[in-house]
Amino acid sequence: MATAEIVKRTATRPTWAQVSLENLRYNFGVVQRHIGTGVTVCAVVKADAYGHGATECARALEEEGARWLGVTSLDEAIPLRDAGIRTRILLMTGFWRGEEEEIIRLQLTPTVWEPGQVELLEKAAAGLGLPRLAVHLKVDTGMGRLGVDPEDLYPVCSALKSSPHLLLEGLSTHLSSSEVLDAPSVNDQLQKFEQVRSLLRNEGFDPPLIHVANTGAVISRRESWNTMVRPGIALYGYYLPFERAGREVSGAKLRLGVKPVLTWKTRILSLRDVRANQALGYGGTYVTKAPARIAVLPVGYADGLNRALSSRGRVIVREHYAPIVGRISMDLTLADVTGLPGVSVGDEVVLLGALDGLSVDACEHAELANTNVYEILCAISKRVPRKYS
Repeated sequence: MATAEIVKRTATRPTWAQVSLENLRYNFGVVQRHIGTGVTVCAVVKADAYGHGATECARALEEEGARWLGVTSLDEAIPLRDAGIRTRILLMTGFWRGEEEEIIRLQLTPTVWEPGQVELLEKAAAGLGLPRLAVHLKVDTGMGRLGVDPEDLYPVCSALKSSPHLLLEGLSTHLSSSEVLDAPSVNDQLQKFEQVRSLLRNEGFDPPLIHVANTGAVISRRESWNTMVRPGIALYGYYLPFERAGREVSGAKLRLGVKPVLTWKTRILSLRDVRANQALGYGGTYVTKAPARIAVLPVGYADGLNRALSSRGRVIVREHYAPIVGRISMDLTLADVTGLPGVSVGDEVVLLGALDGLSVDACEHAELANTNVYEILCAISKRVPRKYS
């Protein structure tokens, strides 16, 4: 019987994201030094580490000294444990009924806010003979999403008191406007949170891990740090602009000095010389005013390049900016390289990143697309391979 020949196939589509784990480690150190050694960093790696690759980023953060990682849910935690990552993992948006035993088996820390969640975890922990399962209680202080309303706190406390196999280790909330420096809602949220802490003490609970601050609050609101903070986007080199009275503000105290971790690149697939008055792309929304040289790039909105950058964004080619022209399509994008010296098929093109003093970052994409850097980074699709260095 003939042995079947196994052919190894290698993807060669020249569009990729370069992820600098060195910059990620650097950013973690920047955050830790900013808050000091007395505050624990819960490094958020949810949403596949904001599009950077959760397993690789989590491993690098663990090696750098991160004692906690934050994920959305069980399905994001499983690959991390399967990869051998042993750092504490916080399930920030709770769990679904039926996941309790897996949470315990993987030594995860669930967030709770309803008596029913407490009862499910207690039953599972008791059934598996676990002495104590640590849980974190989330309070809704004004975000209006997840968390127990302060007025409904006592039923949750009662459930916790009736759960000898659970330990209330943490207390958290989430700020709705941490980047708005004069937002009265933030002070209101912090006051409500302190009131809940007082109520919990009266009920006999004094959890050691108190966490409120996301990236914006880590930078701008020292009073919100408590004993743990949850930076996310800062670890990947960005943070949202700060505002006061509706106007953007800046200053030394509002800078963190982090470095972008991801660079997104492609290569020129084809070069086309077109005449004046030539319509380009779907709908012919862009028409050349003069003879032009157009580079066809093998990247499109299926890769996560936002369509709002059509005829607005730019790329970097051979130490020059080149404007995106016409509508970005699913798989292809056009850039005008007219007059750029030596441009050839196969040349490297920077979609996001810096090269030779030029830069196109996620903040620029976000402004042009009327969104935020979170969406720009998270939108880079799975078909764009990540390369780590």
